[in-house]
Amino acid sequence: MVIDIIETRVRGFIADIQHPKQKKKININDLEIQLRRLLDDYFEMDGYALFHRAIEALQAEGILIPIQNNQYNGRTPGLPLYYWVNIKVQSAKWDRLGMMKLSDQFDFSFYERHPQWQTKDEWDRIHHLYSFLQSSQERDIVSVEERSLELFGHEKFLLDGDSFPEGKGFLARIGVSEERLKMVNYGEPFVFWMKQGKEINDIQRVLIVENLSFFHTSIKLLEANQLDYEPELIIYGEGTKIERSFSFFFRMFPAKNYLFYYAGDLDVAGYGILIRLIEKYSDCCIQPALKIYRKMLKCIDQRNEQKQGQTQNLKYRDAFFQWFTEEEQNLLMQLWQENKRIPQEVLNIETWRRWL
Repeated sequence: MVIDIIETRVRGFIADIQHPKQKKKININDLEIQLRRLLDDYFEMDGYALFHRAIEALQAEGILIPIQNNQYNGRTPGLPLYYWVNIKVQSAKWDRLGMMKLSDQFDFSFYERHPQWQTKDEWDRIHHLYSFLQSSQERDIVSVEERSLELFGHEKFLLDGDSFPEGKGFLARIGVSEERLKMVNYGEPFVFWMKQGKEINDIQRVLIVENLSFFHTSIKLLEANQLDYEPELIIYGEGTKIERSFSFFFRMFPAKNYLFYYAGDLDVAGYGILIRLIEKYSDCCIQPALKIYRKMLKCIDQRNEQKQGQTQNLKYRDAFFQWFTEEEQNLLMQLWQENKRIPQEVLNIETWRRWL
């Protein structure tokens, strides 16, 4: 079968560069180029689709670990540009009796299906975890970083990121939830501005803006009573950081129903930020700040090139576009097809006041 040829080749490349003691970093485009050189009919067999499937299979097995740094391979469907090639697993099998002794807390079925994960380091982590769970009912809730340091020797082990890629899937492999570890991933603080004369209990409408320049512009407009939606609070989203920091809002402000308006760049990344916020916090009223986006569309002549490494996601595009009129969608589609964007910085004090 064709897929066997592609996957076999990819697995062979990866096996050749795996190291028994340290992870190695690869560029996924370089890997595909090697594959294309070896297969004359690569394009005829729709080789990229099969290559994509092979990479995802290796990722699911923990052999490849994506490096999440917002760099992608520029293809559709997209892949992260860089991956860690995990350490080559040595032939070391765990004692079945030892697993049975810990089975009151853990499900070892993953390790039985994937014996390559039966390593000494993994077994040591499981033992540390088992000792904790024996007395977990008496423990208090702490941060992910604090519990991670206690159990695994480093505060970043259980965090999403590149520092400890092997830690990301550990709890999933052993079948233990974060709740059982009595830990919580606290939201990051964010920068915000409250309208003068308002108090925390007065807040009802909140505007989140993606970029720093427009954050300061919004403050000026708010204090001059010229800002759309008349929010009592403006939050500086700081690009994708708002996706990690948004939960912090509910630790700072009273529990009630708020109206959240989001305004970012009219580009691939901006669409994704908004739609992911709406999906993740479906119990909140989050919607695009349409009046602000419409002002940005009036500045379409100032459009520029999309940033490098941004993958066009049709799901995010369609979910974002559906908020707009047919005429506006035509303009947005023009941007999309030209691979152009409208940065939020087109709106400053001078341009804003043209539409007052």
